[in-house]
Amino acid sequence: MTSTVDPTAAAAGASVSDKLNSSRNRLADSEQTFLSLLTTQLKNQDPLSPLDSNQFTAQIVQMTGVEQQLMTNDLLKMLVGMSDGGLSSSVNLIGKTVTAASDQATISDGKASWSYDLDRNATSVKYEIVNSQGTTVWSRTDPSVAAGPHTLDWDGVTTGGQQLPNDGTYSLKITATGSGGETINATSHITGVATAVQTVNGETVVSVGKLKVPVSSITGVASTS
Repeated sequence: MTSTVDPTAAAAGASVSDKLNSSRNRLADSEQTFLSLLTTQLKNQDPLSPLDSNQFTAQIVQMTGVEQQLMTNDLLKMLVGMSDGGLSSSVNLIGKTVTAASDQATISDGKASWSYDLDRNATSVKYEIVNSQGTTVWSRTDPSVAAGPHTLDWDGVTTGGQQLPNDGTYSLKITATGSGGETINATSHITGVATAVQTVNGETVVSVGKLKVPVSSITGVASTS
């Protein structure tokens, strides 16, 4: 039986993060404006009627309180991510076959493979395999590729004829065009058995072979026969 990650939960998490980032940016702008206005006010205050120190202190406290509230929201978001759909619940993925959106692969036993889907029929599809330094090590162009799922197998040999070792991570770049020269969407994904789950830089990732993919990129989970 195959199950999929709830896209609504992922969208909700992204929405919360976007709102927090937007609030933080607005706060930074407001803080600079507040300090500029306060400085101007201090410079131009009436010596016979200076700014009330109590009012001045209250304004500083209010601005600091907003900053602390945003920090609290960030911490709560991290705790929610760890307890709901985070590390603890993701442990259940270990030993199961997962499918995740990814354009990366590693060479194993002298070859690497990618799975991808085309939205529509293409009259030309260019494949480029790029190493971790961003250099294209292999490329090929195929004509008339039909819509649907496909697999690209690579023997680990560069365009110049060099056999690459079984290490390093490589990315697949696909450029597909239609009969009118329009760009056709191509999505790459990997499928494999999840062997470990860990938190990296606050994000829960799953090990699939030699790759580590974010839990948020997983699109399908199935029992491993």
